[in-house]
Amino acid sequence: MKTSHKIEKIYYNIGEVAELFEVNQSLIRFWEKEFDILNPQKNKKGNRLFTKQDLETLKLIYHLVKERGYTLQGAKDKLKQNRENVVNTVQIIDSLNQVKGFLLELKKEL
Repeated sequence: MKTSHKIEKIYYNIGEVAELFEVNQSLIRFWEKEFDILNPQKNKKGNRLFTKQDLETLKLIYHLVKERGYTLQGAKDKLKQNRENVVNTVQIIDSLNQVKGFLLELKKEL
C-alpha cells in the first residue's frame, strides 16, 4: 500500500481506493462481498463511496491478507476475535515505516 498519501477527503471512489492500495478495483469489490465489516456507501448511480473508516478497514484487511498471508477466512476470524490487536499492529507498522523513511532521507543527506 502506498503510505505517502494522507487521508484527507470525505469520500473516495473505488478507483482512488484501488490506487491507494495498489490493487485492482475488482479486488476491492471482492473484499466488499467477503467482509461484512466493509460497507461503502453507494450514490444514486450505484458508485461506491468509501469513507475514512472504510479505508481504515481496508487497511486492516490488506495487512492481514496481502502482508501477513492470511486466508480470507483467517482474516475474518482474526478481525472478529481481536480487531483491536490488528489495529495496534498496523499502527505500529505505519509508525516504523515513517521512522524508516525519515532515517533513509537522513542517510541521503549525510
